[in-house]
Amino acid sequence: MSSAIAAREIRRSYGDRAALDGFTLEVPAGSIFGVLGPNGSGKSTFLALVAGAERPPSGTLTILGEAPHPRLRARIGTVFQENASDPLMSPREYLLFAATLFGVDGGTARRRADELLERFGLAGRANDPISTLSGGTRRRLEAARALLHRPELLLLDEPTTGVDPEERRLLWETVRAERGGATVLLATNDLHEADAVCDLVAFVQAGRVVAAGAPAELKRDLRRQAVRVELNAPDPGTVERIAAEAGLDRVTVLDGEVLVMTDDATALVPRLFAAAGNAIRGLRIEEASLEDAYFQYIQRRAEAVR
Repeated sequence: MSSAIAAREIRRSYGDRAALDGFTLEVPAGSIFGVLGPNGSGKSTFLALVAGAERPPSGTLTILGEAPHPRLRARIGTVFQENASDPLMSPREYLLFAATLFGVDGGTARRRADELLERFGLAGRANDPISTLSGGTRRRLEAARALLHRPELLLLDEPTTGVDPEERRLLWETVRAERGGATVLLATNDLHEADAVCDLVAFVQAGRVVAAGAPAELKRDLRRQAVRVELNAPDPGTVERIAAEAGLDRVTVLDGEVLVMTDDATALVPRLFAAAGNAIRGLRIEEASLEDAYFQYIQRRAEAVR
């Protein structure tokens, strides 16, 4: 099996809104694959379709080498956007309950639960009510539950939302150690996280995949350096003067900053100051990031469909 998931031209609508509109994606077996897109782009809809092992209304979907079927759910582990745990249970009770749903026998379930509680740093809270756990601790518990039955495919839907950097590091270190050869499909808005942990990523917008590849490849497709220009007042005239110097296709306006991609920041920066003068409040030069690639592709797609 070369692909853990293969989606072809999937379409799914909710009323008049198209959540997936020709969604096509191949996720190689054994990879950590990130699906990145703005809210409402369709990434969570796609994960829900895979998690439920549902046949799409239109198009084709293959999961772990098979057509969607309820029996596939036993081979999949899922961390949803919202915590699914019962706040009145303890972490150990929650994991043992989950084990029964996946048909894990009692002795194996107890050993596996204790092992995961230890690995995720939860052993000291194993018998406390889940309601007393912090948000980050509960996210680690959800990951432990998803890994309990040793799934072949692990689906993570924004697993670290609201989690502090130390909790995030611990969660990912443990997921990587415990997944074995399982494929991981991650839906996230956190581009830095995806850049750090994913082998491959896909950018999704309006229910379609607009670009896919290794983060390094997507960054190589950009010009090498990013110049971020902070303006006192980002009026259209100033932005136009910067674009005239840099080239219109190199410029993106994002959160009050003007992002310029260039092969030679040293040569470009003096021209930007000459063009924008006192309108520039600050400027910094960075190597191109996955975030830069994301906004370049997403903006191009948005402009193409206007």
